[in-house]
Amino acid sequence: MTTRILPAVGDLDAARSVTTLLSQLPDAEPAPPVGDSTQLIDTLARLAGEAIDELPEVVLVHERIGPVPALELIREVSMRFPSVGVVMITADASPSLFADAMDSGARGLVTLPLSYEELANRVQAAAQWSSGVRRHLTSASDVFTGPGGTVVTVTGAKGGVGATVTAIQLALAAQASGNTVALVDMDLQTGDIASFLDVQFRRSLVDLALITDISPRVLSDAVFSHSTGLALLLAPGEGERGEEVSDRSARQIVSALRTRYEIVVIDCGGQMNGANAAAIEMADVALLVTTPDVIAVRGAKRIVRMWERLQIRKAEETVTLVNRFTRNTEIQPPLIQKITGTRVASAAIPANFKELQASIDSGRLHELDAKSTVKQALWGLAGELGIVKESATAKKSGSALVKRNSGAPKNDRGSIGRPRRRRDGSGRGLGDSEGTR
Repeated sequence: MTTRILPAVGDLDAARSVTTLLSQLPDAEPAPPVGDSTQLIDTLARLAGEAIDELPEVVLVHERIGPVPALELIREVSMRFPSVGVVMITADASPSLFADAMDSGARGLVTLPLSYEELANRVQAAAQWSSGVRRHLTSASDVFTGPGGTVVTVTGAKGGVGATVTAIQLALAAQASGNTVALVDMDLQTGDIASFLDVQFRRSLVDLALITDISPRVLSDAVFSHSTGLALLLAPGEGERGEEVSDRSARQIVSALRTRYEIVVIDCGGQMNGANAAAIEMADVALLVTTPDVIAVRGAKRIVRMWERLQIRKAEETVTLVNRFTRNTEIQPPLIQKITGTRVASAAIPANFKELQASIDSGRLHELDAKSTVKQALWGLAGELGIVKESATAKKSGSALVKRNSGAPKNDRGSIGRPRRRRDGSGRGLGDSEGTR
């Protein structure tokens, strides 16, 4: 049996050494090494999206991989891709590190400097374990085997640009289309999702922060089931407790939510900390909300540059949403795209606060009128981001529209103009009026 191996090694010298030894292993098919944690997760997600059989049997993680620490990366790979055997490469083979690696989901350790025999034994053991797990997953159709749900983060260029309203409406749109949706308030100090949705609940993100293994039961106890069908994971009521949510616990929480919900929408607020930075790095879609004014656009540029410096997210991988847009504003979306270097969403949200005021003041944003232009624009954005399912009704109505259009006369332009004259036996024009003669 051929063993596919994917090394994740950031150091060039170590990568060459690992690749040389892997090429000597019998029945081994080593892939080119990936240089950081983001490339590793993206590569595995892409392969899992094609088919579970496309995933490598073994992933080698070097202890100096970045920007995510090696143990955190191993934990995320183990949770999102349970059929992949992970082996850690380290210079420290102490019992404490071995225990931490096993707790994170690793199948073994290989010590530096690398030796052929030890590497072969660890890779073979991990590959056998992976093959057994895949046989079990193939026979058990009810076991989750995919790469997980879609994670969307919503970040404000600064406070007050509409990130929370955007996150709530995106979650409602995804849920209305038939997805299972979790809405997370990771604006840890000033989170307002509970206020916007008229919710009072004693549990929050902090209750999951100190738990090392989040089981489905523990997660369900911390989540509030809203009347709309959304699963809400709220920010703490006491803002100072937000410091208890570390980047490590945030990764674990997001990974747990990803395995249970098809769509996870995270409101990251307008301030950066370790927790929401980790969520943005893990996200499939990172949405940055700004308004078309100088201060907000400068804030958006500042955030994008900071994400790039910290290796959280590249500018071209970020989608910018322009909120409170009017046609006569001096700063237009193409200029914002040029300034920030991001991709600007084609849907711009109109500046119609009066439509929102009643539902916001009453704390029932989920009851916003369906005729609202703001709601229609935000739900259109959800479709643009790919987090809504196309309903059968929409397909049916769309096909009916095609039939109706295809049955129209070819010379009927369907535009304003003189109506076509049809004549009866007397030669009079049917449908003629005084204004068209």
